[in-house]
Formats: sequence, structure tokens, C-alpha cells
Amino acid sequence: MRNTDIFLDEQKYIFQTYARFPVLITKGKGMYLTDNEGKQYLDFLSGIAVNALGHCHPAVVNAVKNQAKKLSHTSNLYYTIPQVKLAKKLAQLSGLNKSFFCNSGAEANEAAIKLARKYAKENLGSGKFEIITMHGAFHGRTLATLTATPHEKFHKGYEPLPEGFKYVDYNDIEALRKAVDEKTCAILVEPVQGEGGVQVPAPGYLKEIRTLCDKMNILLVLDEVQVGMGRTGKMFAFQQEGILPDILTLAKTIGAGLPLGVMMASEKVSKGFVPGSHGSTFGGGPVVCEAGLAVLETIEKKRLLENVTAMGAYLLSELKKLKEKHPEIRAVRGTGLICGIELDIPGKDIVSKMLRRGFLINCTSDKVLRFLPPFIVARKHINDMIQALDSVLSEE
Repeated sequence: MRNTDIFLDEQKYIFQTYARFPVLITKGKGMYLTDNEGKQYLDFLSGIAVNALGHCHPAVVNAVKNQAKKLSHTSNLYYTIPQVKLAKKLAQLSGLNKSFFCNSGAEANEAAIKLARKYAKENLGSGKFEIITMHGAFHGRTLATLTATPHEKFHKGYEPLPEGFKYVDYNDIEALRKAVDEKTCAILVEPVQGEGGVQVPAPGYLKEIRTLCDKMNILLVLDEVQVGMGRTGKMFAFQQEGILPDILTLAKTIGAGLPLGVMMASEKVSKGFVPGSHGSTFGGGPVVCEAGLAVLETIEKKRLLENVTAMGAYLLSELKKLKEKHPEIRAVRGTGLICGIELDIPGKDIVSKMLRRGFLINCTSDKVLRFLPPFIVARKHINDMIQALDSVLSEE
């Protein structure tokens, strides 16, 4: 089919919830995607932090193919080996004992909200139900998770929203201390705000939240859907601060493009869920769990976290050089392989111009260009992208 046929059929048959770019992607390999006309694109978005191993990594492809030949689904009424193996591996890596498997980051955060409330009501006091989240956060698009996302554009039209959420400024520990009261059951926070414009907190911020939660006997919930599984240079972002949350959410990278989300919790907190408390028909199916295992094993065997740290530092330094050259760049932020540059102009046109040059980047918060390359990125890839971005910014 021609591009025009696909574009017209998409408009005719699919809900128009995405502002798509006029590109028809047909295949991917490593750092590159290819469209139906054979043009290649160097991917610095990774499917929004999903394809951390690059596209069609052989370890993931083989794991999925081999498992699909044996068993694709049984329901969670029965045991399956891949699910138990993945849960055990995650526990060993994280220090959190229990996993609940679902299909997405939003579902993982929904499960975390439910668990936090249920555990609190049963163990901390029946009046504790309120969860504090941060301005600039993004936690998902279910009714509860979009309410936990304090941004009017996500709320408009869906009122009345569920009650029980309170908002404070990100990276402001004093505001957080003042917000905690007798109704508070948990604090939900992203270690790095990706959708919020790559906001990296001050050193010690997460540790201070952990101390506050301990002091006030409330739960710490970390949303690592975007930055977990290695993107900051540690397997989990909380390990950068040497803390342990009570509840953790993961998705994106762990599934390598397949629908896999995880809500993890400590042994104590996990007891808030008993049979019948929560569930998912497709959560933790054999195929997606084998993909998750392949991701974890590849990150470890290939020592990709070392590359994340090294290439993340290099990418950040090159972006800072661009800032010295281009006055429209207001700030450069990042850690590991999640970096952003804040502009004093809208970034949408720059993303489009980079696309035409064969580079995939992203704009979030209207004026922040976001870079989320796969963990296999090399200096040559970074240099090529920086050169193209320098050219585009010079045009601006």
C-alpha cells in the first residue's frame, strides 16, 4: 500500500488520539528504523524509552519465538515458569520481594495506588487514603493515574476525577513535609521526570523523601516506568540514592516493545493484596516474561549499564557544547541516557526537521527536546545526531 492509502485508512479507522508524523515505519534493527521507502532513521527516542537494547535484538527475538512455539497464554489461574523466573530475577536485582505483572506503566501505577490505599487502610489507619504527587509528573492515562498527574490538559473533560490526591512542587522537600497530614498514606514520585521535561532532582532529594516517609509512617512509591531498568546507569534509579522504596513500578524497557508492566513491593506491603484484590487477564504471560528475562540477562551479560553511564556523560557534554553555541538553549539536563535541552522556542518544528534528516528525537513540555537512545548507542551515533541538531538549530 502507498503511504497516502495508509494515512487515509488510519484517519478513517483509528481513533485520532495521536498526532503522528508522516512516516510509515516497517522495520528496525539495532539503532536504526527503516520506513517503507527504504529511508533509515537513527533512533534517539527508543519508542519513548522502550527499546533499550535497540530494535529486534536477537536475544529478545529468540526468546519470544521459542516461547511462542511452546505456550503463549494460560491465564493466571495456573503457574508458568517464565513468570516465576522473572519475578525471582527482579527480586534479586531490586531488593523488593514481590511482583505483580500487568500490561503497561499506567496499569502498574494503578496497581500501586490501589495497594498503597489498601495496605494503609488495613495497617496504618482507616482514614489514610491520600497520595501526594508532584507538579510536572506523568503517571498514566487511567482515571486514577491521570488524576495523579497534576496537569490540567490531562484532566479536562474527564471530571469528576477521583478524590484522594494532593500536589506539591517537584524537588521541594519543605513543601512536601508541609503537605503530609493525617490523611496521607503515600508519596508517589518519579526519580527523574521524563514527560515533565527531564527534571533531575537535587542529590539527596529521594533520600529525604524516604526519611520523611519513615518518620511519618507512610509509604514511598517510586514510578520508574521511564527511567527504571538501567536508563540512569543503575538497574533501578533509586539505587543512585542508596534507598529502597516500599512500592516500585516498571514498564517500557522491561518488555522490549511487548506489553509488560510490573508493580513491585516489599514483603510487608505486598500483604495488602490477597487473592481477589487485584488481577490482570494478560499480565505476566509466558511470552512477555521471556522477553523481560532476555532484557535483564542481556543488560547484565553485555555490561550495558557501563555504556549507559559513559555514553550518557558524553551525550550530556555534547549537548552542553551546543548550549554555548546556541542562545535559544536555556538549559541542559539529564542523567544516564535520559537527557533534555530546554529551549526558549517551541521544539515541535525542530523535531520535524530532525526527522527529515533521519533522526528521531522528541519534544515534551512544549519546549524540551528529549533524548532517549538505546543502551547500545555509540559515540558515532551521538556525534551524527549532534551534528544534525547543530545544523537545525543554526537554521532556527
